[in-house]
Amino acid sequence: MTLSLVAALIVAPRAAAAADPLTITDFESDSVPSGVYAWGNDAASTPALTIEPGPARPGAPATNRVLKSVYNVSQWGGWSHDLAATQDWSPYEGFSFWVNGAASGQKIFFEIKDGGGGAGAAELFESSFTDDTAGWRQVKVPFGSFTRRTDYQPGGAPSDGELDLVAMWGYSMRLPASSQGTLEWDQVELYGTAPPRPVRLSTDRPVYPVNEKGEARVSVTVATADGRPLPADLAVSYRTGTGTATPGGDYTPVEGTLTFPAGTASGAARAFTVRTLKDGQDEVAETIPIELSGTGTRPPAEAPVVVINAHGLPYLNPRKPVRERVADLLGRMTLDEKIGQMTQAERGALGKQSDIATYVLGSLLSGGGSTPSSNTPRAWADMIDGFQLQARRTRLQVPLIYGVDAVHGHNNVVGATIFPHNVGMGATRDPGLVERAGEITAREVKATGVPWDFAPCLCVSRDDRWGRAYESFGEDPALVSRMATVIDGLQDNGVLATAKHYVGDGGTAYGSSTSGDYTIDQGVTKVGRQELEAVHLAPFVEAVKRGVATVMPSFSSVDFGDGPLKMHAHKELITDVLKGRLGFKGFVISDWQAIDQIPGDYPSDVRASVNAGLDMIMVPYAYPAFESTLKAEVEAGRVPLSRVDDAVARILTQKFRLGLFEHPYTDRTGIDDVGSAAHRAVARTAAARSQVLLKNDGGLLPLRRDARIYVAGSNADDIGNQAGGWTITWQGSSGPITPGTTILSAIRSRASSVTYSRDASADLAGHDVGVVVVGETPYAEGQGDVGRAGRTLDLSAADRAAIDKVCGAMKCAVLVVSGRPLQLGDLSGVEAVVASWLPGTEGAGVADPLFGAVPYTGRLPFTWFRSVAQLPINVGDAAYDPLWPYGWGLRTDRARDRLKAARDRLASGDGFSKAASLVLALPAHAWNADGSVRDARAVLGALGTAATLLERSKTDAYTVDDAVVSVARDVAQSAGRRPDLQAAADHELAAGNLRKAVDLLAQAAR
Repeated sequence: MTLSLVAALIVAPRAAAAADPLTITDFESDSVPSGVYAWGNDAASTPALTIEPGPARPGAPATNRVLKSVYNVSQWGGWSHDLAATQDWSPYEGFSFWVNGAASGQKIFFEIKDGGGGAGAAELFESSFTDDTAGWRQVKVPFGSFTRRTDYQPGGAPSDGELDLVAMWGYSMRLPASSQGTLEWDQVELYGTAPPRPVRLSTDRPVYPVNEKGEARVSVTVATADGRPLPADLAVSYRTGTGTATPGGDYTPVEGTLTFPAGTASGAARAFTVRTLKDGQDEVAETIPIELSGTGTRPPAEAPVVVINAHGLPYLNPRKPVRERVADLLGRMTLDEKIGQMTQAERGALGKQSDIATYVLGSLLSGGGSTPSSNTPRAWADMIDGFQLQARRTRLQVPLIYGVDAVHGHNNVVGATIFPHNVGMGATRDPGLVERAGEITAREVKATGVPWDFAPCLCVSRDDRWGRAYESFGEDPALVSRMATVIDGLQDNGVLATAKHYVGDGGTAYGSSTSGDYTIDQGVTKVGRQELEAVHLAPFVEAVKRGVATVMPSFSSVDFGDGPLKMHAHKELITDVLKGRLGFKGFVISDWQAIDQIPGDYPSDVRASVNAGLDMIMVPYAYPAFESTLKAEVEAGRVPLSRVDDAVARILTQKFRLGLFEHPYTDRTGIDDVGSAAHRAVARTAAARSQVLLKNDGGLLPLRRDARIYVAGSNADDIGNQAGGWTITWQGSSGPITPGTTILSAIRSRASSVTYSRDASADLAGHDVGVVVVGETPYAEGQGDVGRAGRTLDLSAADRAAIDKVCGAMKCAVLVVSGRPLQLGDLSGVEAVVASWLPGTEGAGVADPLFGAVPYTGRLPFTWFRSVAQLPINVGDAAYDPLWPYGWGLRTDRARDRLKAARDRLASGDGFSKAASLVLALPAHAWNADGSVRDARAVLGALGTAATLLERSKTDAYTVDDAVVSVARDVAQSAGRRPDLQAAADHELAAGNLRKAVDLLAQAAR
């Protein structure tokens, strides 16, 4: 195929546009052209594309070729043509193509891609045709007939709602869902000559909030289509229109003309003023629309509006108790306004920004990768403040609450600090560090205007095949509960936390998922009530105790033996258990479009989820349909109004507690700290403490700085791979996606001699030691499920080859960068193995213990299996024979020094802490010169006595307790026996049973 002459389009002046069509794609090629590709929700739904002869198309030559698409779409699928460079389509009237239809009667949508940083971040405008003709037909659509797509917009796409046409990235054909068939396509082109483009009018703000007896200065800008100065004088008329404010009583009407002489530069502005009056009444907000017009102009797509702020009402008084404010505001709300508060829409789904006011939306979110077109902290703040400004148009001026998935730092924002994923944070065994990471995440999130984080994930992951395993702190509910301190880090710094995914998402059975081609994610957790509470509910009990503000149910189902029930419809677990027995006072937010997975039609989905106890629904696209459906259910009595009032009261309570009514806009005082050196230093510490030393034969690690080091492997020099999924985009991606330090660059900064060869093809001779960095590439959620699209837990062939080459030639250490344990194969020729997890942007944290700048102290948050045939394998299993047990982690610091430090800290504690002074564990004769234990019986006995006292202490820190037990673990690991007892001991330690932990380790050491 030959593409249209892109360069010619870019440089051709507008005057050259003629009525003759201009070809974009004609498919005259031997294979599917570059830039043309198929896509779908799973492999089966992805159409098969081929180039075939097509002489039958009317007007085509005998040698004509066409694109054939054979499809069987379950949810969504189609094909796209992404252009290599933008094209200017503005000189043309419209878009056309030929299609060989089947008279199926189905509506087929297509879209064009306008502006943005690339085809994947363009604003989408759509049209459609009905396949009502068997055979070839030409579809022609004027550009003026395209409308902005409202059910989906990609992350980073422009959101101005204007089809500019000057920088187009291509087009897509969306094939009908739940259907199969064959369609052929040909001759995609632009046709006609565009009519003269008017001068565009805009204002500096869409909304001008102003108090009584104030004034709003409205600045009007003129912009020509080609950016040239005005060719003639232009008069722009303005006047105040009819809104809810009373002219003469609430404001002084204005009317006039702004004159822009010929030669005025495009982008020039003139202003006028609207003055408000004081009427002496306490009242809700009132609106004054502004009307702009002028010959040869196009006014703003939405009329700007001056808003007289609500004032004097009790709910606006910050001195009143929150409960009174909520009651007053709730009593003033209409049913539409209440339902609006229960509705959360994706930012990219807004048909126009005024929909925030039209539908009185309570919340917006950015899904993974849904960002402003310029993905910077200031652009985020500007975007969210713009959304918040639209909420000022509403009668009661209830502020929006904006949410994001900041699951390991503010991970959607380029340049933000990216921490290790939860799997790595669990490996640190440091609740204080986890809390500090939450604090920094909160500071960076809040600095960009976001007051709500859909984190932490408190899932207890019980199967390494799950694509979300790295979002879990570990397989042990006691450990996950310990790490709930992240909630304090977030909420003590002004950001609402979300405990997710309630409840049992980490326990779904392999093969139980019915979502696309997922194998385990969103599946069924088949469990008894007692086991559900002990394993999966326990971290949520802790979250509620810590005052978590919101809880998100899981996509998955729970089966207590009488069949699976979707968590989003599980009234027993949401209302009776969470809100009832556990006393949760916050609000429940649904997951992404999750109520649509409840069996039944849409009204029953809405009814079941709200009656089950969901308070806010993440729609995220079909917000008009949700609101109208819920209203109908309430009016029909199928959803009690009392349930709606409870939901809205819970939501409003959190908005008042956040101070959003007094401070709805971004506090930008910390915006320069996003991604700061100080924040990255904490992330580096977290990465260092997350490193788990699994094997260290001959004490190879730490490395000498003067060693000649050979570095290889797929993950040595890749920020995207070491950050993992949920980084910049939902699924993450390989490559330099955000600023940071790769593991390779960190090694180079420490070692005097480094050779790097990704595939180990460079000469291996002359090196002292090899470091091979292997592992996974990014994924998220179900797309990381083992068994989906051929995904396994095996190392890639390239990584395995790199290990074999390097470790066959020299002593070597293998660093595994992954979201879960992997099948490592034969390690007999490998001296050292480190589980590096997904360390985030600070690769220096991986190098710090590698070179001994800090010791290895991390421990496995997951059991490391010997073979995938053992999965699922977890601490407490009756049959437990892992490669390395849960809690395993060799240390490179001196055990005796650890105890001395613990002794010094205990000396300032209460009586029990002082009594547990560890003196009996520290006599010189019980220790070797290298700081390791010589007399295990004496030391373990003293540690057991100290542990008994520490269990009764009220002043001992968990880090001190951990240090005490760690010495017993060293002894047990050296013995190399009873992995089941070693794993059980780590569970008991996390649960606070210190004496039992020491006793189990002592037993394992015998």
